[in-house]
Amino acid sequence: MNLAEKCGFLLTIAFSSGGNEVKATLLKLFQEFFRSSSVGGIILFLCVILSLLIANSSEGTAFEELLAVPLGFTVSGIDLNYPVLIWINDGLMAVFFLLVGLEIKRELIEGELASVKKAALPILAALGGVLAPALIYFLFNKNTETAGGWGIPMATDIAFALAVITLLGNRVPASLKIFLAALAIVDDLAAIVVIAVFYSTELHATYLAYAGVTFLGLLIINRMGVKNLAVYLIPGLLMWYFIHHSGIHATIAGVLTALTIPTTPDETESSLEKLEHLLIKPVNFVIMPVFALANTNIRFESGMVDGLSTPLGLGILIGLVIGKPLGISLFSWLSVKAGWCVLPEGARWPHMIGLGILGGIGFTMSIFIALLSFPDLPAISSKAKFAILTSSVLAGLLGYAVLKTVSRKPGFADEES
Repeated sequence: MNLAEKCGFLLTIAFSSGGNEVKATLLKLFQEFFRSSSVGGIILFLCVILSLLIANSSEGTAFEELLAVPLGFTVSGIDLNYPVLIWINDGLMAVFFLLVGLEIKRELIEGELASVKKAALPILAALGGVLAPALIYFLFNKNTETAGGWGIPMATDIAFALAVITLLGNRVPASLKIFLAALAIVDDLAAIVVIAVFYSTELHATYLAYAGVTFLGLLIINRMGVKNLAVYLIPGLLMWYFIHHSGIHATIAGVLTALTIPTTPDETESSLEKLEHLLIKPVNFVIMPVFALANTNIRFESGMVDGLSTPLGLGILIGLVIGKPLGISLFSWLSVKAGWCVLPEGARWPHMIGLGILGGIGFTMSIFIALLSFPDLPAISSKAKFAILTSSVLAGLLGYAVLKTVSRKPGFADEES
């Protein structure tokens, strides 16, 4: 009897002997697990481990072949046959960016970015967290074949960063979690702009025009006060197809669609918030894990660790682990000293440094930009992914350690900022 069979046998005994009480307890634990804000990060982490195990097993080649299998159909001259990996990176990730776009719009209308005073610190901190890593990467890689990957260390992975800070519970001020979420959203917005402007292929004016007309139509529908989500999502699918063929990365369609969906500045549940609630679990529990499973399949080879000392590896490693906290902390400090902003309630500078280190968890977005940076150089993409993985693990462990150490000091989080 193997482990799975033993577990099944024990659960069968538990259910049959314990009756409704055991069932209710297990159901409660199951529900609490999936309600936890850190569970998305845990599942993501498990998929990373699984992907690495598959890649370095006898099934690695078969898994790569599976990702290359064409999937889709052709209808009315529209060809929708793409490899599984393209559907994941261009299709499913468009849904992820749709959710990010919804979060950005909601924050702009009613959340942490709704006013200049609220938005100033996370925006400026995110700006520092984008510029410093990109500059560090550029300095290491200028005049090399990997120079085009300067966008890789700019990104912060929302799911992993929030999962780590959530593990600390109420040992850190609640305002830090809100600040980190707002910073990561601004960070994602910057990544979206970078992808659209710098990581697009040859542009096709006709498809761009079709996409532009579709977007304009959605804006008009919004102005007309239409609230039916289907009226936005169906044209959004068309816009995805047009953008996919225009040369701009198709995931941008998700953000553009999100920006047209109506919301309200008060607590009334809007169409945007309904869609956001519908997407959170599929994105966290399906889309992001599937992306991680498909794109973290790094085959460990001799010399890969040595690759961390190459310009590519150093640019990513130092950019994420040092550049991110440096940029976030420095720009935050300058903003507060200039009198433009104040620290989040209950937070001190050591908290901000720990938060900045967590910003170095690039993972999902960094891997995504790495794939766009080196589409025809799989060996370099693999080295970049290994550097991102290493950097993100280091940033997560260091950030957690710093915030946990700071929080041990009695009353530290409650002192005046």
